[in-house]
Amino acid sequence: MMEFVRGENRFFKEDENGKLIAEVTWVPSGDSLVILDHTFVDESLRGQGIASQLVEKVADTMRAEGKKITATCPFAKAEFERKPEKYDDIKA
Repeated sequence: MMEFVRGENRFFKEDENGKLIAEVTWVPSGDSLVILDHTFVDESLRGQGIASQLVEKVADTMRAEGKKITATCPFAKAEFERKPEKYDDIKA
């Protein structure tokens, strides 16, 4: 599992030169909902499941905070549909 840094409404990873190589962002909507709106993984990391890890990280965090997620990012939306056993409890 890759280690991500938590920023304001995002988790991300930079390479040793400070270049953004992975990121997921969300927008708070009221007190109990977030909109997962963007997932990015650098081409050099594609195919390693990094985007799935990012979505999972947001889901775990929002579960801990008692929030639900609406996914507008196409990747995250597909991830929620592909893995209902993992995400149905967190979907808004």
